[in-house]
Amino acid sequence: MINTVLDQASGLRKMSQNNNHGVKVIAVTGGKGGVGKTNVSLNTAIALGQLGNRVLVLDADLGLANCDVMLGLRVEKNLSHVLSGECELDEILVEGPAGIRIVPATSGSQSMVELTPAEHAGLIRAFSELNTEFDILIVDTAAGISDMVLSFSRAAQDVVVVVCDEPTSITDAYALIKVLSREHGVYKFKIVANMVRSLREGQELFAKLSKVTDRFLDVALELVATIPFDENMRKSSRRQKTIVELFPNSPAAVAFRGLASKAVKWPIPHQPSGHLEFFIEQLVNG
Repeated sequence: MINTVLDQASGLRKMSQNNNHGVKVIAVTGGKGGVGKTNVSLNTAIALGQLGNRVLVLDADLGLANCDVMLGLRVEKNLSHVLSGECELDEILVEGPAGIRIVPATSGSQSMVELTPAEHAGLIRAFSELNTEFDILIVDTAAGISDMVLSFSRAAQDVVVVVCDEPTSITDAYALIKVLSREHGVYKFKIVANMVRSLREGQELFAKLSKVTDRFLDVALELVATIPFDENMRKSSRRQKTIVELFPNSPAAVAFRGLASKAVKWPIPHQPSGHLEFFIEQLVNG
């Protein structure tokens, strides 16, 4: 245990030296599956890359990863190989559209969902030794309110909650916000209304969620994007591309670029939370 703590402290110090510029950390989550969370993560990441940002996407659905599949990328090694000591984090990074980098996780591995304290320490060391520099880290979380989802969300500077117009989506988003606010001290949430038929429907969806959070929780919600339902999204998925790449002028692509333009302007906190080591320290220590 002492060695684990020493490894963590050493890794965080090294990370502080290597990452002396602010890194914006955004967690994209959604409470339930099927709300389009990974589509929001990847399209926003690529739109940010097109704006000239160096973007790293962490596929944080550690047991059912799919970012690489959705982009049609060939992955030879993933995060499990890093944690087992077979390779360094830099060696598994896969380049995607617009120069973004992906940290691929595993698919169909229960062990990755339930990391031990030693494996958490390994995650710290992996990031502390990352030589690739970047400006924005997007964490695409798993669905639900598992410990891992909560850990990634509470560690990020900005939490983006994706909702769609389904009762279960609103209920599960509320449950996630409730747990993060009451048990983990997260009080600000950015909301993306996804797959809506109109701007008004997106605003009404946001109003439904706000009404219940205003009544029962002490949190602040901000509607940062309404992404319209777009048939081109399905066409893009079939070709393992994002809509931002394949249909840049489609309504959803325009909305994603608008979200990216907003995200660039979200402030990066200065010391201590403006650095990547704060994210990893929060992730592990809570």
